[in-house]
Amino acid sequence: MMKAFVFPGQGSQSIGMGKALADAYPAARAVFDEVDEALGEKLSDLIWNGPIEDLTLTANAQPALMATSLAALRALEAEGVRITDAAYVAGHSLGEYSALAAVGTLSIADTARLLRIRGRAMQQAVPVGVGAMAALLGMDFATAAEVAAEAAQGEVCQAANDNDPSQVVISGHKAAVERAVTLAKERGAKRAMLLPVSAPFHCALMQPAAEAMAEALGTVTFHPPVVPVVANVRAEAVKDPDQLRKLLIEQVTGSVRWRESVLWMAAQGVTEFWEIGAGKALSGMVKRIARDSSTRAFGSPEDVAALSA
Repeated sequence: MMKAFVFPGQGSQSIGMGKALADAYPAARAVFDEVDEALGEKLSDLIWNGPIEDLTLTANAQPALMATSLAALRALEAEGVRITDAAYVAGHSLGEYSALAAVGTLSIADTARLLRIRGRAMQQAVPVGVGAMAALLGMDFATAAEVAAEAAQGEVCQAANDNDPSQVVISGHKAAVERAVTLAKERGAKRAMLLPVSAPFHCALMQPAAEAMAEALGTVTFHPPVVPVVANVRAEAVKDPDQLRKLLIEQVTGSVRWRESVLWMAAQGVTEFWEIGAGKALSGMVKRIARDSSTRAFGSPEDVAALSA
């Protein structure tokens, strides 16, 4: 059974995530301590005690979700699982940073600092109210991309996340995204709705954030990954550290090609996908993309213990 380890992105956060792992596994707690030290603040206190409004802020949610994923991975390692048990790793948007930390390309401390910078840069790239994102359900990526292009009318409107065969997220100027929602309904989308997000991620409006990340990533050492990373914007495995750095910059304005990434891994022989961290959003997507595959989610000590049950 070939496995892939996959790491969740923004939207999976919840108050208390990772707390039971930290209580049960010293190696998991050490991850949260390392992230707190790297950021110079007790992010772990916010993760475990809230308030949710502060945890959901992009600059907090991104390092928090990475910390939870790496804590879950350390718990698995304590029970004998190795990162090299995976044939590939991949992460959804910010989850790609978690994947890179998991395979040793980035240190946890560097990853936490990069995600804090990324979160702030993405938030600051576009004034509040100027941009928007919307989910188009029951519409394939090609049709969604056509709808976005037609709705743009000189503004930015792009297909941002190709999540699974029935879910595409579009991003851009608010008026253009609203036009796309109307068009999508006319074109047969089951549902089309604006999302409660603070900025229009993964579109050309994020160019200032891409420039900020190019500068930040240039200061950090990248090591060869011990397991190939399936990059969001490439939807295939990448091993070269310099290439991985470049693709993280492209990822800020580029589409998250999650559906294609999962299909690529399945085509290489992956039959089992392990979601490492908070929630089960990716497991649901994977089941809709690669129907014959199996999924497991590891976000609690009970999930980890079930391995040896």
